[in-house]
Amino acid sequence: MTAPAAPRPHEALLEDLRTRCGRTVVVDSELEHRALAHDASHYLLQPSAVVRPGTAEDVAAVLRTVARHGAGLTFRSGGTSLSGQAVTDQVLVDVRRNFRAVEVLDGGRRVRVQPGATVRQVNARLAPHGRRLGPDPASESACTIGGVVANNSSGMACGTEANTYRTLESMVLVLASGTTVDTGAADADRRLRALEPELHEGLLRLRDRVRADPASVRTIEQQFAMKNTMGYGLNSFLDHDEPVRILEHLVIGSEGTLGFVAEATFRTVEILPHVSTGLLVFPDLSAATRSVPQLVAAGSATVELLDATSLRVSQRTGTAPARIRDLAVAGHAALLVEYQGRTREEEQERSAAAAGVFRGLELAAPAELTDDPAERAALWTVRKGLYTAVAGNRPSGANALLEDVVVPVPALGETCEQLTELFAAHGYRDSVIFGHAKDGNVHFMLNEQFGDPAQLARYERFTEEMVALVLGHRGSLKAEHGTGRNMAPFVRRQYGDELYDVMVALKRLADPRGVLNPGVLLNEDPTVHVRDLKTAPAVEEEVDRCVECGYCEPVCPSKDLTLTPRQRIVGRREIAAAEARGDGALAARLRAEYDYEGLQTCAVDGMCVTACPVLINTGDLVRRLRAEDPHPVADAGWGLAARAWGATTTGAGLGLTAAKALPPALPRAATTAARAVLGAEHVPQYKDALPAGGPARPRRHDEQAEAVFFPACINTMFGPAEPGGRTASQAFLALCDRAGVHVTVPEDIGSLCCGTPWKSKGLRTGYATMSERTLAALWEASRHGRLPVVCDAASCTEGLETMRELAAASPAHRGLRFVDAVEFTAERLLGRLPVTRPVGSMALHPTCSSTHLGITGALETIARAISDDVVVPVDWGCCAYAGDRGMLHPEFTASATAAEAREVTSRRFDAYASLNRTCEQGLTEATGHPYRHVLEHLEEATR
Repeated sequence: MTAPAAPRPHEALLEDLRTRCGRTVVVDSELEHRALAHDASHYLLQPSAVVRPGTAEDVAAVLRTVARHGAGLTFRSGGTSLSGQAVTDQVLVDVRRNFRAVEVLDGGRRVRVQPGATVRQVNARLAPHGRRLGPDPASESACTIGGVVANNSSGMACGTEANTYRTLESMVLVLASGTTVDTGAADADRRLRALEPELHEGLLRLRDRVRADPASVRTIEQQFAMKNTMGYGLNSFLDHDEPVRILEHLVIGSEGTLGFVAEATFRTVEILPHVSTGLLVFPDLSAATRSVPQLVAAGSATVELLDATSLRVSQRTGTAPARIRDLAVAGHAALLVEYQGRTREEEQERSAAAAGVFRGLELAAPAELTDDPAERAALWTVRKGLYTAVAGNRPSGANALLEDVVVPVPALGETCEQLTELFAAHGYRDSVIFGHAKDGNVHFMLNEQFGDPAQLARYERFTEEMVALVLGHRGSLKAEHGTGRNMAPFVRRQYGDELYDVMVALKRLADPRGVLNPGVLLNEDPTVHVRDLKTAPAVEEEVDRCVECGYCEPVCPSKDLTLTPRQRIVGRREIAAAEARGDGALAARLRAEYDYEGLQTCAVDGMCVTACPVLINTGDLVRRLRAEDPHPVADAGWGLAARAWGATTTGAGLGLTAAKALPPALPRAATTAARAVLGAEHVPQYKDALPAGGPARPRRHDEQAEAVFFPACINTMFGPAEPGGRTASQAFLALCDRAGVHVTVPEDIGSLCCGTPWKSKGLRTGYATMSERTLAALWEASRHGRLPVVCDAASCTEGLETMRELAAASPAHRGLRFVDAVEFTAERLLGRLPVTRPVGSMALHPTCSSTHLGITGALETIARAISDDVVVPVDWGCCAYAGDRGMLHPEFTASATAAEAREVTSRRFDAYASLNRTCEQGLTEATGHPYRHVLEHLEEATR
């Protein structure tokens, strides 16, 4: 699974990078080097150096420095690229952390973006304006603008009309020489001619050479009438006259081989909010593909193809709708279609016209359109669930390859049938074909084991035959995913000698020293596509399904500090590979670095599973690893705490109250000294922003109870954010009383806990002690499960849910029902509570637990009941306070909350709210504003 160690660059280069390149950080961690060697592709190269520049000027300095030492570099942002264009054995330039600015312009009609921002982050800022980016790749949650531009990304609906090439207005481009050109400036072409005269003149020569050759013009027009990301975008020479405009559009799809796009300005497209969706089932592929022109003519926004294998795989998932689940699939195929409108009437008019078209099609089942969100989502699971179904169930040790090709639409049916025959001929099972039928663009998946020479030879034979098949239909070998290393040997075959030579001349002109992404897009090595391939030996049960796509990374709170979930997984794979090779020294170094980067700075919040296409919760891995090697002092201390939890929580609260009464320097010094002796992982760091302790957990016995209230112990340890205020527990009881709802509290509440502190730390003994005690007490208090148990801290509600699920030894306790106080309040109390003192404006912080519990909607419902101006920050995410982790590693929470804090502090709010006390504390520390439980605000607003 590991790449051989790349030769380290000469120390002079590293020293130059450190001293000459502004804010550029040279990454020294061996673990990070190896983690960043991996991306979503099936290639693996170990970078010789990793740098993180801070600005475009830093990038220019890095380019000049690397060129001076005769090295090459590759830019990396999201790492979702599939064709090997973002890996290197030279200098890797990570631009994900420092290039994320998004500026909405002209009421959303344009947007200026830096390359590290994801498509989803940009679209979230455009949504209030009813606009979005034109490119709509399926990987929008993780793919970045840098990759979108570098690969000319498109997607399910944008076709060739709204892709990057058509919607990009201008860019700030850093050339290989270090020259920076803003193509949006009025004098951009003159500046390019003055600063880069040879490049300017050379682009004019190439433009005239291409235009003077009728055969070249015909080839370009035919190839770029389709989606096409194979080679350079030579249509730029036909579409534009000025060298700066030609260069600007050549850079699109150039995969970082012509320059660095430091900033891009896009023209956006309108969101049509009213949508209906239908799944059309045909007797065979031919019937399905024959219908595509009629469906496009009827105004279908999307026409997504699923072959027979796709339908059979979907049936096995158990999530397919009835019309697919009950189908006896033989040679069937299906098309997923959508119709959109600015108004409901416009959408219904288009849907009615489409229904008329459906009646003339050769269908194998009745066709229906639905605008119901749940039904539409169920239909899309058929299409979007294919990657999960195939990749997640691949054989142990196999890599999942997601390929894409495009052919003229009339040739689509025959091409798909021939691809299916190729799969069978080469023994590829469950290889699905799906994709964007209206563009003639389909994807197919293969599971391959590159560690087996016979399997590798099979892949080579298949590739050769697939290339001949697609080019025989006058198609392109890459429609969306980029040339990379994967198809570089076949660029000449697709375009012919003349246009290939034009591409070579272009590369030499823009990058004469070959600094930019060497080996990618153009490569004279005919075997480059089968070199440096990844293998995926089984390592650990929790993570072996990982396909290294990187979808988990944007939601991970440690992404800007240490490792992401993908990198934690590949780090484990790298350790296992080093051990398998007998490289004990490397394995030891990686393990030592993994302790902090992989274990201590993981919030085990599980947000990764919400984004993972194969449903991996990397927190499960981290908890197990922590449990395998518990610190004896921590294990003993937390074991004692479990046995005397009431005294522990009371003592913690009293300790914070005492510390608050002292000069801040004293408790800070005391905890600093203790951390130096016992380790930062075991002693919290006292901070001035910590509150005083809270009151004891409330007690209440009520025979008329409609629910059991489980007040969270964190409200005893951490008092209210504002002195004299009520805790969430007190506020909830006051709301219940005001609404006339009876609740009871377990008799021995002080000794009970949800178990999360022990579970997250991997302390099994203490967790078992607390689980047994808490579940037994709640079983009795709830009258053997007849009453719901309500908790006032979302993470504790989630912890109780988990405790019940793990209670295999006490199956009766699985009848317990846990409800978060926010959900209970929204459903049972809110309608009985008139708001008499509304809040002017409110910043609202959802949490990882509210996401897992599915109660963020209830949180917003309560917030909007008391304020007409509620803002959920676009950049909200897990705060990484994670119980005590924000005190053990304050740098972790500071990093995780930085983006949200910048957004929140850009304006003033009247109130700041969340639904979990430690998360409220984390946001209070990050923003300087007091975050309180939303129920505390509701209690005040309904007095």
